[in-house]
This record gives sequence, C-alpha cells and structure tokens, in this order.
Amino acid sequence: MGIFNLSRRAVLQGAAATAAVSALPGCIQTRPAAASQGFVSVQGRALMRGGQLYRFVGANAWYLAWLGADADYGNRARLRRELDRMQALGITNLRIMASGEEGPVNNSIRPGFVRADGTLNTVLLEGLDVAMAEIGQRNMTAVLALTNFWEWSGGMMNRLAWATGTYMDMNDPAHPWPAFPDAVSAFYSNDQAKDGYYDYVRTIVRRVNSVTGVPYAEDPAIMAWQHANEPRPGGTPEGITAALPHYYDWIDTTAAIIRENDPNHLVSLGHEGTQGANGDEAIVTRAHRNIDYLTAHIWPLNWGWVDGRNLEGTWPRGRELVADYLTGHIRLANAADKPLTIEEFGFPRDGELYSPDAPTSFRERYYRVIYEAAEAHAAGTGGPVAGTNFWAWNGEARARHADFRYQNGDNQYMGDPMHEPQGWYGNFDSDANMLALVESHARTFATG
Repeated sequence: MGIFNLSRRAVLQGAAATAAVSALPGCIQTRPAAASQGFVSVQGRALMRGGQLYRFVGANAWYLAWLGADADYGNRARLRRELDRMQALGITNLRIMASGEEGPVNNSIRPGFVRADGTLNTVLLEGLDVAMAEIGQRNMTAVLALTNFWEWSGGMMNRLAWATGTYMDMNDPAHPWPAFPDAVSAFYSNDQAKDGYYDYVRTIVRRVNSVTGVPYAEDPAIMAWQHANEPRPGGTPEGITAALPHYYDWIDTTAAIIRENDPNHLVSLGHEGTQGANGDEAIVTRAHRNIDYLTAHIWPLNWGWVDGRNLEGTWPRGRELVADYLTGHIRLANAADKPLTIEEFGFPRDGELYSPDAPTSFRERYYRVIYEAAEAHAAGTGGPVAGTNFWAWNGEARARHADFRYQNGDNQYMGDPMHEPQGWYGNFDSDANMLALVESHARTFATG
C-alpha cells in the first residue's frame, strides 16, 4: 500500500467534521480542526503516515461507540472527556469495537450493533460515527474490530447460534475448557454464519459517517479494519487441525472484501500470536500472509504465568515469559518483513484487587517490560515494533456495586468487559503512577 498525502478534499472534510462535531448535543467546546496527516500505510517493517515514520502509544477502549450513542446508555460528554484525558497523556491510537452481536450466549453486550433478528441498531452505529468524528478531531487513529472470537460482545458464537440454533456458553461446567474455542471454530466452516459476517463487514466499511459526511473508507482517522478480536483456529490440536483450512479461507476472504471496498486502510487480523495458535508459529505466519501487520497480545495472569494472589513470588518467572514472548514475536515480524503492534497487554492490581485504591506496583513493572522493549528495539533497529496498546482505559468510570460486578442497566462502561470484575485490568483516571508511566513512554517512543 502506498503512502498517502492529505488531499484538499480531506482538508475540507476535516473542517466540515469540526463544525459537525461541535454542533452535537453535549459538546463541551469548539476546537480547531486537527491537522490530519493522512492514511496510515506500511513500508516494510514500519508504519508510515504522511511520509513520516508512525509509531504510537495506544489504549484499548472498546466501549467508545456506546458512549457516543444518543441513548440512555450513551454519554457523549464523557466520551469527550475520556478522549481529552488520553490525548493529554500522548495516546494517539485507540482500539475499539465496531461490532456486537446480540443473541443467547451469556455475558454478551446489550445493546449490540446487530440484533438477533439481523437488523442493525442505527443508534449505536451513529454512536460509532460520533466516536470516530471525535477521534479524528484530535488527530488520533483507531483500529476497528469487526467481530469477536469471545462471547463478551456476542461475536462468532452468536452468529453460529443464529445459523444453527445451538450455542455454547464459555465456562459452562458441562463443556470445560477448551471445548469453547473448538465450538467457536465451527464459525469458519458455516457458510450462513460467515455470509452474515461478510455482509456486516461490507456495511461498515462502506458506511458514510452521519456526523461528518465522510465515508469511512476515506477517513484518515481509521488506521485499520480488524477481522476480529483474538480469532483463534480452535482449542485442541484436533479441533485446530480440522478448522485450519476454513480458518485461513475466512482470513483471506475477509481481507479481500475489505480491500475491495476500501483501498485506503490497513487490514489487521487481531490475533494474539502463538498463544492463540497453541504455540504453533507456522499458523501465525500463514494467518498473516495477506494481513498488513502482525499483532501480539500478552496476558500473564490469564495464561497462568503469574498468580494474582502471589505476585511477589511468581512475577520473576512471569517477567521472563513476557520477555520471551516479545522476543519471539519480534522475530516473527522480522521474518515476515511486517510491522508488529503489541495491541493488548493487561495485568492485575496488587493482590488481584479491583478497587481504584489498590496499588499497581506489579502492573507498573509489567508495563515497563513491554515499554522498555519497544523503546529499545525501535531505537536500536528502527522496527518492527510500531505501537503499544495497553488494556484498557477505564477513565472516570467506577464500579457501581460492592462486588465489582456489572449488572444489567449499568452504563458506567469501562475497559473491563461486563463479564469480568469491573476494575480487574483497566486503568482509572486516578491511577497517577500508571498514567505517568504511559505519558513517559509516549514521549520516548511515539512519533507522528
């Protein structure tokens, strides 16, 4: 993909976007138009923007479209406050959900972008428009995920349920791990489920932003379209072997559909890396054959590398495993001659507590391992690490209940999805040490 310069049309669109955003209900203030630098592109192992090297410090904030919606679950004033907070820290890239499928599986987001009867939630789509207009106004970029392997936003399992009438809940005692990822992998071979997904991809990629009037395919605020959040080929070796041909076909077909409808933006898979492929590097390499850049997700607690109740005793070994995972994926990106983003990494608070008052000393150590590796590698070789996106931004949200569990009707969305303890991995606006760490990394690492 070539390097794009900002055209006069884009400048005019940017001015129109500023006026449109400022006129939205709840707008706090009018800001001057951001000087957009054009589309993000790939040149070898580097990301480029406006002819310059583009490295970013980012955050995951899946819920921004929900905040942008003109509904009782929306909060446009908070959307702007959160974006302002992140911008002040030097965060320039956000990974958000541009999908959500309603259905029978437990713990999935409601409302979703797509209802169980197949109709689209236009209010939430307009919420995405508002979020993207605000992101673009601040000269940030976004990665938009188009479905989810996991059930917390409905995702592939709900699409399978629509097609087959059967489904499986994650963590169902009757179907112990890894039955769930094997069950989800049936999506890749179900034509009805895939066709519905492909239609949704076309709908979103072809969408015209109702706030700015700019087609999504022409919006420089989008860095990449992402197939899904963490799409695995299955769970067991047998399940993966059976699913792989269909898995690769789904990846390649989705990439082709996106590029056919939008030649301007990058295509991302959203993959965890080797942890999402039962340790098989060959699967990771083949999966990214027609993808613009590699991604790595790192979850030491979820993967059993540390014990949240004994971080003091387990962190040293966990640190070694994190460093090895980084090294391995940098090697894979170099071999593929593609950029790498470390687009998800999360760690609990001390004692695996959830309150904003709980210390974050081990989380700080963990972030430093990742940030220092990215900074050292970029300074030493110029690639391939192009960005870091921590999980996740909680901002001003606070748990509503003493057990830190989400209940239906709560609208204090935070980076910790509804099925997880509210405060497990997200950073709050009161986490002074964490925010200072992110800000320092942004000054050292980010460009563009």
